[in-house]
Amino acid sequence: MKRNIKLRLSLAIVLVLLIGYFGWQHFRPLNAEGALVESAKLDNGLNVKFRTQGDRIELFEDGDWKPFFAKGVNVGATLPGHDPGELSIDKKTFMRWFAQIKELGANVIRVYTIHEPVFYEALVEFNEAHRDSPLYFIQGVWSPEEQLVKTHDALSPLVTKEFKKEIIYAVGAVYGDANIPKEVGKAHGRYRTNAGPYLLGWSVGTEWDPVIVEATDKAHPGIEPYQGTYFKAKEGATAFENMLAEMLDTLAAFESKQGWQHPYAFTNWVSTDPLTHPGEIDRAEDLVGVDPMHIEPAGWEAGYFASFHAYPYYPEFFRSDETIKNVKNDKGETDTYKAYLRLLKQHHKDVPIMVTEFGVPASLGIGHITGLGRNQGGHTEEEQGNINADLLREIVQEKYAGAILFMWQDEWFKRTWNTQDFEQPVDRRKYWLNVLTNEKLFGLVGMYSSKDGPLLIDGKLDDWAAVKDKKQFDPGVPGWKTMWVTHDEAYVYVAAELEHEFDPEKQLLYIGADTMEGGNRHAKELGDRTLSEGLETLVAIGRTMESEVRIASNYDFTTRLWGTINGMAPYDENEMVDDSGLFNPWRLIVDMEFSPPAAKHYRPYKDLPAGQLRRGTTDPSSPDYNSLSMWQAQGNVVEMRIPWMLLGFADPSSLRAVNYEIKDGKMQNQRVDGIRLVPWLADRATNRIVGLGDGSAPVDVSKLPKYKWKPWNSVQYQERLKKSYPIMQKAFHDIGDVYDNG
Repeated sequence: MKRNIKLRLSLAIVLVLLIGYFGWQHFRPLNAEGALVESAKLDNGLNVKFRTQGDRIELFEDGDWKPFFAKGVNVGATLPGHDPGELSIDKKTFMRWFAQIKELGANVIRVYTIHEPVFYEALVEFNEAHRDSPLYFIQGVWSPEEQLVKTHDALSPLVTKEFKKEIIYAVGAVYGDANIPKEVGKAHGRYRTNAGPYLLGWSVGTEWDPVIVEATDKAHPGIEPYQGTYFKAKEGATAFENMLAEMLDTLAAFESKQGWQHPYAFTNWVSTDPLTHPGEIDRAEDLVGVDPMHIEPAGWEAGYFASFHAYPYYPEFFRSDETIKNVKNDKGETDTYKAYLRLLKQHHKDVPIMVTEFGVPASLGIGHITGLGRNQGGHTEEEQGNINADLLREIVQEKYAGAILFMWQDEWFKRTWNTQDFEQPVDRRKYWLNVLTNEKLFGLVGMYSSKDGPLLIDGKLDDWAAVKDKKQFDPGVPGWKTMWVTHDEAYVYVAAELEHEFDPEKQLLYIGADTMEGGNRHAKELGDRTLSEGLETLVAIGRTMESEVRIASNYDFTTRLWGTINGMAPYDENEMVDDSGLFNPWRLIVDMEFSPPAAKHYRPYKDLPAGQLRRGTTDPSSPDYNSLSMWQAQGNVVEMRIPWMLLGFADPSSLRAVNYEIKDGKMQNQRVDGIRLVPWLADRATNRIVGLGDGSAPVDVSKLPKYKWKPWNSVQYQERLKKSYPIMQKAFHDIGDVYDNG
């Protein structure tokens, strides 16, 4: 009996070992011959798959080193309805994305931080099914931002300790050799999948704050150059650069224990590049440099490269610096982005350099403007694709070692400088899609709101039948038969059936929106009518330049924030009173007013229209599809979708709208119980208002029903490839699989 027990125990132990062994083997990246992924062996026994050679990256394949151009996309860590720290992406989604990225023509993806174990599991599984042409990745290591902000010293023990901990966890995550404890906002779990052989390289850190870099350098004058086992700082390296050399050395020490070497870089961006920019207006954007040439490998044979985030619209010097208006592109246009790429490449002699972020968003809102129309926003999906393809070609032409597009998927949690003060509460940004916030809409994969697609803006009512939560209203206004209203995470949708055909050459259609006490009870758009309740915003549908959302002058977000609070935007005190009778175009700031000494010379305040409503269709299958279309009419049907913020909302998911109050220099908001929509028509020939009485008495609009909805704490969304995807697909395939930049 005891012998049988011992036998069963022995068999059980063997079974466990076999399961453990084969389970581990399942997660070992294999090549087509069933061996480990092909790599070169160094004299010290470490494996190398990628290395730097001069100014290029090389890949070891078929027994030899070959030039490799890294072309790919940045992949974020979250989905709509989630913050990035929640890392909500499942394996099925990753597998689908990897297939689409591969079909795009990319050979690399880049991630900013440690992902959940499922990411590495999915990547290895995908690559095992594509052994002849795997999808490599660049692993980022997130900076200890909280500690950097707290200390303003990158060499403080608080910063370096946290940074090194993140490096150690990252190495363990990549090589399947870590148990990362749970921490709010970060990935955690048991990492048992070895994705290291599919790694192209490492990129340590995030975009550096110039003020913190300068403070670090001033706190440690005359610092001795860091001399590590694998990386060292050169003579003349700044304190901040010494910190980076130490972090790269730490990374090398821990990766070498895993039996591998890979090329290393630290993340950098234009604001802390090593160049000087005579035409930059903002002194903070040319305050200090972090120079990759001040660090070098010491016995790290896989090498070292430079990594830069570079967009064509930021900082200011891309449109103002005369010293970079000396280069023309293939179209014969003066191209400051191409000129900048050339200068940056010249600085990094014999070191590979990648642009690891570039691109423009397909968004309604614009954050920054620049030459050649390459603005931060205001683009259709097709325009986004064409601009991104041009930028990619220029990076290739200037002999860079790689180009990683920003980015793969849209990210609802993001914020933008010129809308962030209106989006409140900040922790609820993830629950709705503000299309005025351009940072949310950089993706090739569109994360559309739940009705964007099922409910098409095309001037037809047939798809409204399937909308279960729509409300039908009898406007009680001459010229209008009926009106349907619904909403989703991005828009309020309105369909109006009129008594006669709508012709914008003959008529103007208006819908006023009342959300709270105050607003305009009279206006030129109302003729001689006076309303019993004021309107905060006004939707106008007519000819091309007339179709827009206007905002009551004393409610105007941009004027209040940048005029009355910050003192930059010009405004008329007479317009800042209740019931001014003025509806101004909805606008967003793109340039803050700058004066010396903060600026090298004076720059005036500038804003741009943000409420224009384009006529078109949102049907992706139509050749006339326009991702920025907001209205369409056919016969007597007018259909529209209005972005939430244009109607005054700070957070529609909690029914909060910006109000008229300013407290402690900040905009305030309040909960509302819905939107009262007040419709009417204006006849151009007679200059007559159709509806809303005859003007002999105030119009009691309080009897009009309000459109109401329930708050939400989770989202539904539509995922589909944008029209920019096939454009970038062609651009990536035109480069080829292996590009010799020598």
